[in-house]
Amino acid sequence: MCLAVPGKVVAVEDGSDPLTGLIDFGGVRKQACLEYVPDVRVGEYVIVHVGFALQRLDEESALSSLKLFEELGLLEEEFGDAWQQAAREAGEPAPAGRPESGSEAR
Repeated sequence: MCLAVPGKVVAVEDGSDPLTGLIDFGGVRKQACLEYVPDVRVGEYVIVHVGFALQRLDEESALSSLKLFEELGLLEEEFGDAWQQAAREAGEPAPAGRPESGSEAR
């Protein structure tokens, strides 16, 4: 499932083409395109869908959504390791050499 997930901008790569930045989704950090919100600043929250920051979001709404997503397991589903998820669903142990955490950038 692809969700539009709120995240906090922790870095903006000025001068990159396209404009990109590092977004923190409740402990999971991913790069995202910032072309639709070119004047966004570090510390602001954005909604990201399929790697594109689409709009700004106030902090209260972003944190509330992130908390709900975490409680529902949607952050793990969206950002977790697909191999581990498939193994869990099949009742198998995690693939060898893969950490148990959901993301490479926690």
